[in-house]
Amino acid sequence: MRALVIDRTGGPDELHVAELPLPVAVGDELLVRVVAAGINPIDAKTRAGSGAAAAIAGYPTVLGNDFSGIVVRAPYDSFPLQPGDAVYGMARPPRIAGSYAEYLAVSSMSVARKPAAVSHIEAAGIPLAAMTAWGMVTLAKAGPGQRMLIHAGSGGVGHFAVQFARHLGAHVTTTGSTASVEFLHRLGAHEVIDYSTTRFEEQLSGLDSVIDLIGNVHDDTGTRSLAVLRPDGLLVNAPTGSWPTMQADAAAAGVRATGYKVAADARVLDTITTLIDNGSVRVNIHSVFDLDEGPAAHRAIEGGHTRGKIVLRVSDADESAA
Repeated sequence: MRALVIDRTGGPDELHVAELPLPVAVGDELLVRVVAAGINPIDAKTRAGSGAAAAIAGYPTVLGNDFSGIVVRAPYDSFPLQPGDAVYGMARPPRIAGSYAEYLAVSSMSVARKPAAVSHIEAAGIPLAAMTAWGMVTLAKAGPGQRMLIHAGSGGVGHFAVQFARHLGAHVTTTGSTASVEFLHRLGAHEVIDYSTTRFEEQLSGLDSVIDLIGNVHDDTGTRSLAVLRPDGLLVNAPTGSWPTMQADAAAAGVRATGYKVAADARVLDTITTLIDNGSVRVNIHSVFDLDEGPAAHRAIEGGHTRGKIVLRVSDADESAA
């Protein structure tokens, strides 16, 4: 099979297409023919030598968490998902080979039936970002009467978080660029703060929670966010290693803070599938690259300022399964 691999960590040009053996599905795993694979910041971080790179056991390594594709082999005859079914989900690279490949062996606990309302390209942009967003807003107890700030609302995780929080009944304020203001209102944000013209901490106070998708990697966004929370309010942070002093800073400000790491869960994906199919939530695809354009896709995700998700086109949806 064709796969986008790295032979060592480094820059985007370390990604190249190679021929690899088909993966072998064991136990509860499904063998899936991948039609499309989502690109996430953790992929680029791992490729560069941080992120999950410490778990790389050998090379060549196939990265990629998100996928949408067709079941080739099921774990057993009566399993709910059978050959020919369209599915999507999350892999666990680099412990096992990821989704930047024509075939993937993946745990049944990480796979759900693909939403019927979207294409494989769109579905591949959903799993990691949407499950991260769902986990963060539910951890923050988004609901009626709650006031929530979501940073970077137009990004991969952010554009789902805005929609989920609004769906759950929270009053949603988000930050974004001038170019994203209209887009964020269309997603359902009640208020949008243009970070290029306005300091959010000068406009907000007494919030119940902050969904922090930036941390302190730029302009001390995380630290500044503590000031807009009510006493004992909660900040939920996702960027890996972005804010080492978060807990101490939150305690000093009289508020709470926690990190968050997503876990692949087919039950959560089923919930998200329902919201996608009934029109409550949508995925926005920023750009699509072919498999051999992997380096360009990684440069795009590292450049930031994406509106929604970046996706790799791995194979054709109408090809026959192996």
